[in-house]
Amino acid sequence: MDSGWSRRRFVGALGAAAGASVLSGCGDGGTAGSTPARPSGSTSAGATASASAPAAKEPSGPRPLYLGTYTSMEGGGEGIGVAAYDPVSGRITGSGTITGVPDPSYLAVHPDGRTLYAVQERERGAVTAVRTSDREVLGSRATGGAHTCQLSVHPGGRWLLSADYGSGTVAVHPIDASGALGERTALVTHSRPAPGPGQEGPHAHQILTTPDGGHVLAVDLGTDTVYSYRLDQRAGTLTEVARAHTRPGAGPRHLTFHPGGRYAYLACEVDDTVSVCSYDPSSGRLTIGRPQSTGAKADTNYPAQFAVTPDGAYAFLANRGDDTIARYAVEADGARLRLLGTVPSGGTFPRQLALSPDGGLLFTANQRSGTVGVFHVDGRDGGLRRAGEPFASPVAVCALPL
Repeated sequence: MDSGWSRRRFVGALGAAAGASVLSGCGDGGTAGSTPARPSGSTSAGATASASAPAAKEPSGPRPLYLGTYTSMEGGGEGIGVAAYDPVSGRITGSGTITGVPDPSYLAVHPDGRTLYAVQERERGAVTAVRTSDREVLGSRATGGAHTCQLSVHPGGRWLLSADYGSGTVAVHPIDASGALGERTALVTHSRPAPGPGQEGPHAHQILTTPDGGHVLAVDLGTDTVYSYRLDQRAGTLTEVARAHTRPGAGPRHLTFHPGGRYAYLACEVDDTVSVCSYDPSSGRLTIGRPQSTGAKADTNYPAQFAVTPDGAYAFLANRGDDTIARYAVEADGARLRLLGTVPSGGTFPRQLALSPDGGLLFTANQRSGTVGVFHVDGRDGGLRRAGEPFASPVAVCALPL
């Protein structure tokens, strides 16, 4: 196990023993670099949690599902899990592991679907490219930071963006025609403002491109700030244009945009709140609204991230500690969230949520229970209905359905 455990990993591991007696992004083939899948359970239609049955869908055959884990954690995985899911029943079937990628705790896919990208959340942070057709690892590049925890692909497909939690840095790498990564073209450190209460330094937790493609936003838990950048698409450099601050000590973790592109939803890990944010495409400025409830009833809860349905009607939030999924109705064209209630996540410490591309299924990566839960999403009321028993996946911290 590498020596530089970040707070985010420590929080995820804390209490795991008790739990046993965490341009899609954490969202085909088989050759060298793969090992047989570990024995695991699979989901099947059956048990219910809430809501009525979803509208019927046309069968389209199994779809790819990639799973992120920690390889250096006790009980962790051996690499990137490879599986498939049935888009109608939600049933997951494992098909192997892509080895040679240490601590792939977050995943993203190229817009053309031919290349998968993974972080290496280690003291010497790195990002790795994997060809999806035959699972060949195309190589890795150092980010220049520590504990790379999240990444995303710019919609144009030419740049990979990554966030380093341990060093509070964000980086840019070029993507060539094969999907492989080139040498880093940018590295920015979040040196200001000063770290928030209880933080020893900046902790970049996410980097993403705005829906209009005009700006890149970086969420930093340590400085209680969301930074707005312009990406030079020829040089691959970042220029800061604005900052948005949460209240001190909020600990912003993850931002998810509404499909309309003018509003986004921010999960704040430290103070257990969420906020609706407005986005100005002309300036890149984000305005963070008042804190709202996560719906959690547990004494300690760390909200992880939102997922918003493709039609923008409902939003879901992963609550670690409460071990629930909060359901929100999205109102006023994205400007307002109304809490509808919570549903048990079907596992312990739901680290990440992801919707299938059609929005019909919701996947939860339950870190401490080592499972991936699947729910049918009712498009009429945002209700969630369990699609059978969770799928066993060691230290599940990211599920990427394609």
